[in-house]
Amino acid sequence: MDIISAYREAGTYRGAAAISGTTPKTVRRVIARHEADGGAPARARRERNFDVVAGLVAERVRKTQGRISAKRLLPAARAGTTPAVLSVTLCVRGGT
Repeated sequence: MDIISAYREAGTYRGAAAISGTTPKTVRRVIARHEADGGAPARARRERNFDVVAGLVAERVRKTQGRISAKRLLPAARAGTTPAVLSVTLCVRGGT
């Protein structure tokens, strides 16, 4: 349930926190921001540590029809830059 809806239903910060699964302090902040007609600030896209090798991974995956492992990609990725093993693995998995 939405925090604002939970607050309207419960009438208290603690009650809304229990319903929405957050803390009363968070409920208080959300309600204060909502009452001041301020929405949530727009989030900027965070850079991921595998962005530097994403193009290389996409190219290799396309060339091998998806049958390449991170183990095989790592030497090629290290040639141009020095990403961590985890970066290549995350990129191969699709960022999860």
